[in-house]
This record gives sequence, structure tokens and C-alpha cells, in this order.
Amino acid sequence: MEKTTDKIIIENLCVFANHGVLEEEKRMGQKFLVSAELEINTRKAGVSDNIALSINYADVCKVIDKFMKDYTFNLLEAVAENMTLVLFANFPELNGVKVTIKKPWAPIGLQLDYVAVSIERRWHRAYISLGSNMGDRLKYLEKAVEEVKEDLNCKLLKISDIIETAPYGPVIQDDFLNGCIMIDTLYTPHELLSFLHKLENDANRTREVHWGPRTLDLDILLYDDLVVCDDELVIPHPEMHKRAFVLEPLKQIAPDAVHPLLHQRIRDMVE
Repeated sequence: MEKTTDKIIIENLCVFANHGVLEEEKRMGQKFLVSAELEINTRKAGVSDNIALSINYADVCKVIDKFMKDYTFNLLEAVAENMTLVLFANFPELNGVKVTIKKPWAPIGLQLDYVAVSIERRWHRAYISLGSNMGDRLKYLEKAVEEVKEDLNCKLLKISDIIETAPYGPVIQDDFLNGCIMIDTLYTPHELLSFLHKLENDANRTREVHWGPRTLDLDILLYDDLVVCDDELVIPHPEMHKRAFVLEPLKQIAPDAVHPLLHQRIRDMVE
């Protein structure tokens, strides 16, 4: 994931729109001031003086204006959250976005300059393992990959080859199909886990036997260089360094990714 401190800044774009908890706010509308900080590497555009290598802020303003007028939300928090999704969807070269939405005419019965909500969102690099050893194994894996690809909070970057492997653990069962994908995601680690669990549930995954057969198995292997350990989630995946069926496909798509605890590259872990 590219790291940069370069930003294009849009300050206090004035839009008349219909957002608010009160019915009259939705019916009559009011003024909103929208600011956006767009994190993008401006180096190539700055050196070449070529707008095609940057983001046209006029286009960004038009997208914001259309979004504000086309939709209606109760909360500024929802306006901001959904606006970031729209900006990332329309401008895939963005690395991160900070959105601030000000409401100067907030109906609180007291004098103020404005109330506002400000949020920052950015892409995070994650690696996910895929596995299936029940039913139409390949179909389950392909459907999961397609659903990841279609989710606005994810960008599918790379897919490994699918390999067939013997089952891991003491349970006698059929062979697995395994693979890995590289994604960028706006989800937090726990949100990503919930999303993957939903995909497993949609594939009728059950968890009756530990290390038992399953229609679909999706595990977060790495998420940036983050270390997470709680009752719901452990990152890096605690067993990944022991499993060739994870490391081999992961090496295909990310040989130089580094395990944040073992401080080894995936290619070296395989060897």
C-alpha cells in the first residue's frame, strides 16, 4: 500500500440538501458545507503538469454535490460514511479520504456557527485464505471471490492459483481446495471478519467439528502490519506459518509480505 502525505483539499463546498432527523429538515432542506481531504500521490502530476495523473477537483465537487442532493439521511455520520464510499468508488486512485460535513443551520434553538462530523477512511491491505472440501468446492470459492469483488468496501487485487491439499488436523475428511487473495479494504479487522463470516454463512458453513469439513473457510491472514489478539480475532493468523496450503498460494501473490511477529517474508517462511 502506497504511503503518502500529499493531499488535494476542498474546503466548504456549499450544497443545499435534505438531511436531518426532523421531518421539516427533509422536506424544506438546508445548507451544508462539505470539506474533503483527498490523499493521493501528486508527485507525477506535479512534475509533468498533467492533470490526467492527478484527480480533477472539479469532478470531485460534482460527485459530492450530486451525492448530497440524490440521497437523504437522518445523521451527518451516515452522510459522511456513505460519501467516503462514493468518493472511493468514483476515484480508485485515492489512498485515503477525510470528509467533514458542517451544518450551519442546525435546528437546536441556540446560536452557533455550525455542528459538524468529520471522519477519515483509508484502504488497508489484507490477505485472506480460501478453503473448501464439501460439495462443489470450486464453485464455493469462486462465489466468495466474486462477492468480495462486488463489495464497495473491498478492492480485489490478486488471486492465487487454487491447489488441492490433504486435510489438516485429526479429522478424517475429503481433500481441500485452497487459495489466497490480496485485497484492499475499508473495513476494520473486526468488520472484515464479520463480512467473511457472512459469506461463510451464505455458503451454509457449519462449525460443529473443530478442523472438520466445511463448504467455505475464509481466514484473515494479515492486515497491514497489525497485530490483533482478542476473543474474536487473532491477526496474524496463529497457524499460518505451520501450513503449506496457506503459505504456498500466499507466496504466489505476496512473496515479500512480512509476518509482523516473526519478521520473516512469506517466501522465506515457505523455504
